[in-house]
Amino acid sequence: MNVTMVKKVLLSGEACKKCAQAEDVLRRRGLWDRIDRVVIADESDAQSEGMRLARELGMATAPFFIVRDGGPGRPRVFESVLTLIKEALQPGPGSPSAGEAAGAGPSGDGQPWSQAKTDALASRVAGRDPAGILQGVLDLFGGRCAIAFSGAEDVVLIDLAMKSGRPFSVFCLDTGRLHAETYRFLEQVRKHYGVVIETAFPSAPAVEDLVRRKGLFSFYDDGHKECCQIRKVDPLKQQLAKYDAWVSGQRADQSPATRSGVPEIQTDPNFTGRDGGLLLKSNPLARWSLADVWSYIRDNDVPTNELHARGFVSIGCEPCTRAPLPGEHERAGRWWWEEATKRECGLHVK
Repeated sequence: MNVTMVKKVLLSGEACKKCAQAEDVLRRRGLWDRIDRVVIADESDAQSEGMRLARELGMATAPFFIVRDGGPGRPRVFESVLTLIKEALQPGPGSPSAGEAAGAGPSGDGQPWSQAKTDALASRVAGRDPAGILQGVLDLFGGRCAIAFSGAEDVVLIDLAMKSGRPFSVFCLDTGRLHAETYRFLEQVRKHYGVVIETAFPSAPAVEDLVRRKGLFSFYDDGHKECCQIRKVDPLKQQLAKYDAWVSGQRADQSPATRSGVPEIQTDPNFTGRDGGLLLKSNPLARWSLADVWSYIRDNDVPTNELHARGFVSIGCEPCTRAPLPGEHERAGRWWWEEATKRECGLHVK
């Protein structure tokens, strides 16, 4: 097998940040020596080898990776470094170095996860910054840990996970009622980081039944719980059953009424993981403020939802989200017609 990495040089002469990040991921995982050749796509030179390869293979972004297995036919092409690692560079299932070998157990020791292990992990990462907390979780779980992605905090977590060099998974909940801007944001993040974002959808029969019985906007009259249960909580439950751990972007100061005591490491009180076992939940940004989040976003060129530029802070479904008014708390725009103590959808239990 021969692997070629195509890296981009911008018109300004600067190196592509995303290409450097992909290289860093490979180096951190000890896989850089699996790249046989590096080719440059120079935006100022249409005849450069990398630009020629991009045209031949129909690639519009960089980096991308070309994998030739020696046989005839078109080579495999990957635009995601994580997919490349998973599908082409990962050790075989019989290899002792395979980090996620079948039967390894949620904690890698062959034993089920337990509250005692949660407590031990909490002690081990106590005092670390969010990057250190996330790294501690990914060291244990790798791709069996998923980042739940929807907003600004979550894309910070994806950025930190990419920089850690550890394997991880990402999923989002598509309720069917997100803003168009949010769908564009999801696609922007997918392309920017080259990650696979698995999408969880609600049960179509359950949604159809709710709409048939109560219409499209019943939550304005009798609260959002039933709609959120069908469109968010039930799909999350099914999604988490695939993993041993998950990571959320909750912060303690997001909602003093419902999130003030959110821990950085916990056993999830509401959901179970793979095979019905205990599920670890991590909230690495629990002690960060909104200002900390946006400082990181600006300093690290992290993609953002265009709705933020229009005053939105916490963004959920389109009918249930508005921009907070001057002087209001950041989550005042979520389910604004209800009292503050009820403004949770059920994904996170205090």
